[in-house]
Amino acid sequence: MLFLFFIFDTSLMIKTLYPLLFEDNLYELVWGGTKLKPMKGMPADGKPIGESWEVSNIPGRQSIIKNGPLAGRTVGDLIATYGPAFLGEGVWERYGMQFPLLVKFIDAASSLSIQVHPNDALALERHGKMGKTEMWYVMAADPGATLLAGFKEQISKEEYERRVMDGSIVKVLARHNVKPGDVFYIPAGRVHAINGGIVLCEIQQSSDITYRLFDYRRLGLDGKPRELHTQLAKDAIDFSVQGNYRTSYEDVQEGATLLVDSNYFAVNLLSTSHLLMRNMKDEGSFVTLSCVKGQAKVRCGMGESILLRECFSCLIPASVADYVVESADGNEVELLESWAR
Repeated sequence: MLFLFFIFDTSLMIKTLYPLLFEDNLYELVWGGTKLKPMKGMPADGKPIGESWEVSNIPGRQSIIKNGPLAGRTVGDLIATYGPAFLGEGVWERYGMQFPLLVKFIDAASSLSIQVHPNDALALERHGKMGKTEMWYVMAADPGATLLAGFKEQISKEEYERRVMDGSIVKVLARHNVKPGDVFYIPAGRVHAINGGIVLCEIQQSSDITYRLFDYRRLGLDGKPRELHTQLAKDAIDFSVQGNYRTSYEDVQEGATLLVDSNYFAVNLLSTSHLLMRNMKDEGSFVTLSCVKGQAKVRCGMGESILLRECFSCLIPASVADYVVESADGNEVELLESWAR
């Protein structure tokens, strides 16, 4: 039997870890828009950029550090080098070498497919991966913009198949008008779709498994019909009907507001026009910060500040997760602060 032992020099790690920024990691998608590049200060080129993967350890789509002495290394590299000092003791005990979260910005110029994600048990059985529970924070929405989340009426698996075939599945889904600041929690099994005219931040389990139920019979960027997963999805769907699918919260002008606290991750909305001191070391996890409004300076201890502008994210390793968030220009700044459970 083979035993693997990891020995980490914690004192050295604390000295070498700091808030991490990442190289751009953008993806063209058939439903993508033209807003993400300008929001990131990049020249617009008309390409349909649907997603910016901000913090990722998905194979082939790993985030690459761009600041400080660790520049050029990936999230996976740092897990292997620093272990619990990077991930956090709690995350290390639960996930080992796995990075448990994926953070994205999404720009939907047109509607995404109607889809669902499997839970942990089904994803592990079928794909050898973790499931996918996620949350959305709406950053911008065109007038009249909507999204779909959950069923508005009870249907059977047989009716589901018929409605997918004839395209009427949309009629039994709950449609929600949206505005900036709206939050939706999407547990594995909940059918959903982001519709056109919405920019949002998505925080999710580290999984790339998506089952498409219906895709409006459109072609992909390669000119071919996109694959559907009607039968795979049927066993993943939660067909129950909920009274309210939107997450309610009390916004504060100065401080932290808890938006989501799940078995997989928790998310706060940080808001300040001055300075916030945040000590997250007791959470036993790394922290990600995603700027959804304004621009902020982020500093750990006596280290140098990094500038975090709207539509950018950073990762704060667990061992240095005692930090300060400060408005960079005296105007209100808002960030999503997330950590793994």
